[in-house]
Amino acid sequence: MPETQNLLRAFWGFFFIFWTAFNTALVDVVGSEQQIPLSVVKLWASAFGGEIKSIAAKYSGSQLLQKKYKEYEKDVAIEEIDGLQLVKKLAKNMEEMFHKKSEAVRRLVEAAEDAYLKHEFDADLQYEYFNAVLINERDEEGNYLELGKEFILVPNDHFNNLPVNISLSDVQVPTNMYNKDPAIVNGVYWSESLNKVFVDNFDRDPSLIWQYFGSAKGFFRQYPGIKWEPDENGVIAFDCRNRKWYIQAATSPKDVVILVDVSGSMKGLRLTIAKQTVSSILDTLGDDDFFNIIAYNEELHYVEPCLNGTLVQADRANKEHFREHLDKLFAKGIGMLDIALNEAFNMLNEFNHTGQGSICSQAIMLITDGAVDTYDTIFAKYNWPDRKVRIFTYLIGREAAFADNLKWMACANKGFFTQISTLADVQENVMEYLHVLSRPKVIDQEHDVVWTEAYIDSTRSKGILLGVVGTDVPVKELLKAIPKYKLGIHGYAFAITNNGYILTHPELRPLYEEGKKRRKPNYSSVDLSEVEWEDRDDVLRNAMVNRKTGKFSMEVKKTVDKGKRVLVMTNDYYYTDIKGTPFSLGVALSRGHGKYFFRGNVTVEEGLHDLEHPDVSLADEWSYCNTDLHPEHRQMTQLEAIKRYLTGKEPLLQCDKELIQEVLFDAVVSAPIEAYWTSLALNKSENSDKGVEVAFLGTRTGLSRINLFVGPEQLTNQDFLTAEDKENIFNADHFPLWYRRAAEQIPGSFVYSIPFSTETANKSNVVTASTAIQLLDDRKSPVVAAVGIQMKLEFFQRKFWTASRQCASLDGRCAISCDDEAINCYLIDNNGFILVSEDYRQTGYFFGEVEGAVMNKLLTMGSFKRITLYDYQAMCRTNKESSDSAHSLLDPYNAFFAAVKWIMTELVLFLVEFNLCSWWHSDLTAKAQRLKQTLEPCDTEYPAFVSERTIKETTGNIACDDCFKSFVIQQIPSSNLFMVVVDNECFCDSVPPITMAPIEIRYNESLKCERLKSQKIRRRPESCHGFHPEENARECGGVSGLSAKPPLVLLPLLMTIFSR
Repeated sequence: MPETQNLLRAFWGFFFIFWTAFNTALVDVVGSEQQIPLSVVKLWASAFGGEIKSIAAKYSGSQLLQKKYKEYEKDVAIEEIDGLQLVKKLAKNMEEMFHKKSEAVRRLVEAAEDAYLKHEFDADLQYEYFNAVLINERDEEGNYLELGKEFILVPNDHFNNLPVNISLSDVQVPTNMYNKDPAIVNGVYWSESLNKVFVDNFDRDPSLIWQYFGSAKGFFRQYPGIKWEPDENGVIAFDCRNRKWYIQAATSPKDVVILVDVSGSMKGLRLTIAKQTVSSILDTLGDDDFFNIIAYNEELHYVEPCLNGTLVQADRANKEHFREHLDKLFAKGIGMLDIALNEAFNMLNEFNHTGQGSICSQAIMLITDGAVDTYDTIFAKYNWPDRKVRIFTYLIGREAAFADNLKWMACANKGFFTQISTLADVQENVMEYLHVLSRPKVIDQEHDVVWTEAYIDSTRSKGILLGVVGTDVPVKELLKAIPKYKLGIHGYAFAITNNGYILTHPELRPLYEEGKKRRKPNYSSVDLSEVEWEDRDDVLRNAMVNRKTGKFSMEVKKTVDKGKRVLVMTNDYYYTDIKGTPFSLGVALSRGHGKYFFRGNVTVEEGLHDLEHPDVSLADEWSYCNTDLHPEHRQMTQLEAIKRYLTGKEPLLQCDKELIQEVLFDAVVSAPIEAYWTSLALNKSENSDKGVEVAFLGTRTGLSRINLFVGPEQLTNQDFLTAEDKENIFNADHFPLWYRRAAEQIPGSFVYSIPFSTETANKSNVVTASTAIQLLDDRKSPVVAAVGIQMKLEFFQRKFWTASRQCASLDGRCAISCDDEAINCYLIDNNGFILVSEDYRQTGYFFGEVEGAVMNKLLTMGSFKRITLYDYQAMCRTNKESSDSAHSLLDPYNAFFAAVKWIMTELVLFLVEFNLCSWWHSDLTAKAQRLKQTLEPCDTEYPAFVSERTIKETTGNIACDDCFKSFVIQQIPSSNLFMVVVDNECFCDSVPPITMAPIEIRYNESLKCERLKSQKIRRRPESCHGFHPEENARECGGVSGLSAKPPLVLLPLLMTIFSR
């Protein structure tokens, strides 16, 4: 009998496979007869599809709009976009814009140098200036504080609506610096002359925003004037000289080896000060610099053993990696400095010959509590007579016994010597080396313009470093130069730096949300390869870094809708360099409709008439007219500006004539839909239950029309199509989500979706439906517009349940219904998200989370496919040691209090300084043992799912533990939806749910090492000022007292100025 059963099973297995081939239904395991009739599900799907399409087409007016564009088909010219010509034109526009900004900075340079030359230092100078922290502050008697005179501040939308004074600048001085220090007062006095230049620059170029001068003495002059607010601790801990733009402006690229003494004499606070000194040096290194850290006693200990004998780029990730390893250093043994110096010189020499480093300045930073020799034989062997490697020595501790040897080493090698006695001394003393490295640039009197990721700096100098001047260039101004309408629905422009880091890209996500939006720590060093990750060989990135002009194509997977959906397409990339800057520009155009543009033609009178309709709006972030050039235009909307430009009322307005002509055309063609929507709204018998709430359209020129079928206060989704809902409106980066998704849908069909909320559980109560309008019936036709509606989810679901109760039997008795307990009915979209479920709470969930076994089977059968995506800008939760001790020591103010604590200890028991200090300091470090959850940058991998368009219907059985689970999936006609009916009497608990949760990519030690060693192609800055024969090497430092030097504080864009 068992043998008979096996034969029967084989026979029936063959029969079902044969049946499958002719009926496109796949059955995996043979069980009982099919419980869910495909014909019934097909009837339900057809009924619902017809009903919902009828509603969407009717209320959106899609057929009317398609007809109107067809009427103009013979009058339009379709052009294929020349990507190379487009990117070259955009690069030229950006070059002119950048040049205009740099000219403003050069005027500030000249003014500052002239003012300094005319000023004679007066140690007794008394001068009342506007202190940015004290302005408008009064004492208890109501009198203005000293340096806190009345300073008129008025909110200005050009400056993010902050209260500013556009007539004057004011001055910010760091909390730990004396406001009336003679050096500060004299610098503030002579720099007052910059006010006229600030105002003149703003008059010449009203698109300018912040301009400033940051003095090497420690103050920061900012225009327009603004009030600075201290943090919760009452301090403003900002040092411009630590900032990337300041360092790039003041110095040339450099290769640095840091030597740290970890011999036994460095125990206790000395080692703590040494670690802080290393950390402060790391703060001064930028993306164009390279470094390594070696700890030494009688042996050498690379802080990162993986990088033995080489240097690594000083990007943020590498610097943080080394900082974490600093905590592993401990002091013991005898210091053998000669071994360390030999290693450092050999490493710099070998690395220089590889051609990978800065190929400019080289330096050795020596951090120790003493040197018993001057090691002149080592310097004679490696560094004399050219002295190409500068030696900077930092004596840790109060003793001066070894100061002469260390100072001699620095002076004999064009470096600088300083003594660091307390933690509060660290930051100011570390900064001294920047002044030394700036000497060649000063003497060369170079006029280098330095551009960074987020702002522009310019440098010029002749003797002593005075400071840095500069101006900000907002990214949004770069985007204004990009005609989004020329790039198509999925197209975009992007720019990168000489290091391959993104300057602007629609996929760059600099902020993350954790209660409130915060800036990611690595936001300015996201590499192009991390967003265009499909280019595994970095072909596109490397060509752009090397300032090439050309084209590159690849298949890409672009995520939309908060990363939950994916669009697979082929992009053509065109790229070139932006002359006069270290940047390169790229343009991505999607193949198909994205490569075509059409020109329509109507009269100005026709277009103006239809622009007057109250339902018309334009993309706020697109630049139809430049309203920033003249103050009187800044309050205008783009629509107002176009009207005034076309009527000749504002002849000074600069507008994009080509774009405006197309706006007029779209306004005329789409005008009839307003009357159509109005007639629907006035017909009380239509939409009586107010299920459809909004109808909308958008065109390729950023023109939108919106019609409400209910009162504004009755809208279920109040944010839809407003500035609060960035993904569903035209902005500088992309077309609306409903437009982009409709463009990839089969022409004539609608794409339906529910909006994803930012909360863990989706609480959406609306459904959006949209469809694309094409000019021609082929792939080369541009998508000229998209229209759609938004309806209540409850209304949409009610239509579904009504359709699912239909049956074809003559007696009206249905053999099966979605009301039956034996089955579960779902409506899912082409990405697998549930729009309708019998359990309302499942709305918005991924189908695989609810029916893991069925989703797994659909993937196996090919009805859906999994697409693996990567996020190299993710933030992951991690258990990290509390930063109470470590980072508090890196903060100059907490460091100061720690230093006071140490001094008190010395006063109590000087002879056992290190024992007691180590004991007291232990309460500071013990806190670090606590773990706390933080968000840290990480790489993640996660799936997205897409339906296979060619499979319209599928049935299947799944072998579970003790039963067979059957299901039917049927596509809803003219939509992106599928009805899924699942057997509810068989449970497949052994099959886990399929989730879309991202998984952190963890790298083992070997892979981490390879990633550290692998250096992506980068382009060095064109200028290098490493040495100059006229340098005064005798200015090489001295022993400081116990008093801490106060650090400087500036703001972002500055330019280096020097005395003559």
